[in-house]
Amino acid sequence: MSDSVAFGVGIPTGTEGLMYPIPFVRDVRDNIRIAEFAEQLGYDSVWGNDHVASQKYVTEEFGRSPNYYAPLLTLAAIGEHTTRLKLGTALLVLPFRQPGILAKELATLDHLCGGRLRVGVGIGAYREEFESLFGDAARGKNRGAMLDESLEMLHQLFTREEVTFHGNYFQVDHLSANPKPVSNPFPFYIGGNSPAGMRRAARYGTGWLPSGFTVEEMRERVEQLRELLEQQGRSPDALDIAPQFSVALGRTHEEAVEKYRNSQQYKHMCSLSQSTMQGLDLGDCTSRDLIGTPQEILERIEAYREAGVTSFPALLFTANDMEGFLQEMQMFAEDVMSRVES
Repeated sequence: MSDSVAFGVGIPTGTEGLMYPIPFVRDVRDNIRIAEFAEQLGYDSVWGNDHVASQKYVTEEFGRSPNYYAPLLTLAAIGEHTTRLKLGTALLVLPFRQPGILAKELATLDHLCGGRLRVGVGIGAYREEFESLFGDAARGKNRGAMLDESLEMLHQLFTREEVTFHGNYFQVDHLSANPKPVSNPFPFYIGGNSPAGMRRAARYGTGWLPSGFTVEEMRERVEQLRELLEQQGRSPDALDIAPQFSVALGRTHEEAVEKYRNSQQYKHMCSLSQSTMQGLDLGDCTSRDLIGTPQEILERIEAYREAGVTSFPALLFTANDMEGFLQEMQMFAEDVMSRVES
């Protein structure tokens, strides 16, 4: 890994109504606009989220469904408008997809963008969305087991000439998947705060992409992850430890906290207390994100780095409209990112 610290931007392919108000994305090409600006400002990457069905609390709050855009198609368009920026998903929900088809899509996209693809994967934050997509067929399905089968099948398809795989959820017979991706090994970033997510990261991951941990909680998880890596025969430094954060900048600490607590990000964080962040004390969300003055955020970044964090992808900037989002991106790049020491 480079000595420099990489920062990325979470683009709103699937965050309207969750992290941002409705409407927020007026045109799918707003995502291209963000990416071009991110490359100009010196960010390392952009990361698209993945949702297909609106959550009940979102439609109840806004009285309408949000616009959700296909992340891989959006990244393909971004790849044609950028030259250096890495293109990622944070996260792509594997239980939504048949792995054989997905392998072809990922390999194609990796070739189109010249090996710049980074794929964060997970089970999906909301089971209700899985149930909306599959109806009665969702009953009794274990999304964690589906994710494990998908990862194993994708790994085989990317490393073998022919694959036969018979799992409980996915099967292929004598399937050849060519071309292989440009990147070898393929850069999977495994999402999830749970022990199961950490075990997946140790086995399959190039990176681990959790969220919502305090500095001390992150330090503990990094130590656990290093032990898991050693059990897999991998170097304890083999993974990019890459948590996702919301960012709220203010001239004072109080201004930043007020901005965050009045944002859609805060409501979303609280909604996750019953799913992917179950068991965490979310009473003070400000200790779990990058919130404060530029100097305070610099100090928080350094504390996370000392705890084992190696990059900061998919930052979610606190804003109520697209112009505010772009302004927050620029403020962070100029007032924080430019001052981070290698």
